[in-house]
Amino acid sequence: MRRILSAAAVVTFLASAGARADDWPQWMGPERDGIWREGGLIDRFPQKGANIRWRAPIGSGYSGPAVVGNRVYVMDRQKRTPAAQTTAPAAKSPTSKNAGKSLPGNERVLCLNAADGSVVWKYEYDRPYTISYSNGPRCTPLVRDGRLYTLGAMGDLTVFDAADGHVRWTKNLSREFQVKVPIWGFAAHPLLEGNLLYSLVGGRGTAVVALNKDTGALVWKALDTQETGYSPPMLYEFGGKKQLIVWLSEAIYGLDPVSGKQLWKHPYPEDVPMQRPAVNIVTAKKVDDLLFISTVYHGPMMLKVEADKATMVWRGKSENPGKPDGAHCLMASPVFKDGFGYGVGMMGDLHCFKAKTGENLWETFAAVTGHRADCGSVFVVPQQNRYVLFNDQGDLILADLTPQGYHEISRAHVLEPVALARGRNIVWSHPAFAHGCVFARNEKEMVCVSLVKS
Repeated sequence: MRRILSAAAVVTFLASAGARADDWPQWMGPERDGIWREGGLIDRFPQKGANIRWRAPIGSGYSGPAVVGNRVYVMDRQKRTPAAQTTAPAAKSPTSKNAGKSLPGNERVLCLNAADGSVVWKYEYDRPYTISYSNGPRCTPLVRDGRLYTLGAMGDLTVFDAADGHVRWTKNLSREFQVKVPIWGFAAHPLLEGNLLYSLVGGRGTAVVALNKDTGALVWKALDTQETGYSPPMLYEFGGKKQLIVWLSEAIYGLDPVSGKQLWKHPYPEDVPMQRPAVNIVTAKKVDDLLFISTVYHGPMMLKVEADKATMVWRGKSENPGKPDGAHCLMASPVFKDGFGYGVGMMGDLHCFKAKTGENLWETFAAVTGHRADCGSVFVVPQQNRYVLFNDQGDLILADLTPQGYHEISRAHVLEPVALARGRNIVWSHPAFAHGCVFARNEKEMVCVSLVKS
């Protein structure tokens, strides 16, 4: 009876979002481009504050939520408890940088009811951490055709039946391919296309792998790298050919997604020493026939990509994070509209620049704290003719971004920054934008905020 009532509540919940109620089934949404395409949303927040539908307790972690139908999927980490169900082997990578400094704890995969935040099912396994910033999992779950795909910080790749949490297959990427766990853990969100599940792994010949989505069997492996990083594999079409874009610590590559054959390679950084550990975090973004990447150390680079080659169009000149020349992006992926890019630097500096030349038009600290903030971050999400921003202080912001400047329409505080990093309390998890709502989490709770017009 409880399930029947919950289902009825969800129907009402989704209907309230208007004619269009989209899912957010993976990193950066249904089309993996970070755009919120729903309409019927509020013009500004009410004077009393945001409309909070529910709050639900959660453990630590940087994993963003995925929302499909009446379910929310997310990963977290908790201190080990005697009652925990150990459903994965508790071995750690013998080659990990921090081997011998193991921190005990459990990783969890949670399935929540989208209407009220209650737990529908959970999967929990013992997983000691040997990584820096050991707060928890990084990757957003991926949901497709009734299956749920998750990747934990120590490399536990698991596929479930999304409805009930039944495990279809699981493997640990570090052990499977004999590679060390990255310094900040496995953090590049997996990508699913057809029957292939793509994931960054690292090492020699196994920097990126394609697995059969139904069995986990290896289909192909490719490339060498010293480090992988956070930036996830992406599928784009260039020169009339679909390409798997893989950005590793030494270079960015275009691969044939079916075979893994290398189509092109372009070094990054170019002609200067690589600063390590690498911080290639942002998602490589396609802008017509161009491809944009940026790090806080080495700055932005724009490539023109064809079927079998990539050439540099422009790049930033500064190699000094303290003196950036434009959008030296750290975490938040930039967005592009009408030939202009909007990206966030290391100190919370939001920039507008010309996509074709890199010319910086303006910058502001207003979207984060109003002043310089170490590792300041704000996620910028286009929504129809405006933008929805979520900053690292737990604020939701409605704003206009144009080449003329930043114009804030309305702001509401929805989450407390409770994780300490770089001397500040922050929220570093990307929200989900689905069914007229924003689903966001910090280290203690998840919140569902409705932006639906009454």
